[in-house]
Amino acid sequence: MTALFLLAVSGLLLHYRIHGFMVHDKINPEIVRFDSTRFLSFIFPVIDVVAVTAFFTSRKTCVYGYLLNGVIVIYGTVFMAHYSIAEFAAKAVPAGEWFLKSTLPDIGIAWGDFFVGKALYDLHMRTRVENNQKGELNINDHR
Repeated sequence: MTALFLLAVSGLLLHYRIHGFMVHDKINPEIVRFDSTRFLSFIFPVIDVVAVTAFFTSRKTCVYGYLLNGVIVIYGTVFMAHYSIAEFAAKAVPAGEWFLKSTLPDIGIAWGDFFVGKALYDLHMRTRVENNQKGELNINDHR
């Protein structure tokens, strides 16, 4: 549970550092303005930290955490890959620098977060099955 939370918080802080949604105006740098496009890229990590972590705290809601975590990772992978490809095309990045200047490491962090969530989900489900086999049905388990 701690690993899932720490990966989500790390993704949130990384997104805020790269895509801060309060940006200085290009014409007048003294003015700070809200950038809604950058804010949208900040929403997914916030949902991951708050909602996914909360869903995984209960056996009844862990399936929702697992599904939401998967959706966030898939969207994040598509958006981050698109961002890299668009940046490479716009700035003509040499092929030798693609790996280090891409969002591939960030995508790897997102998938690591997903697999930690998958392990938690599998652990919740295994515990539930074992309890059912022993006849120790918990009042919180619903069929």
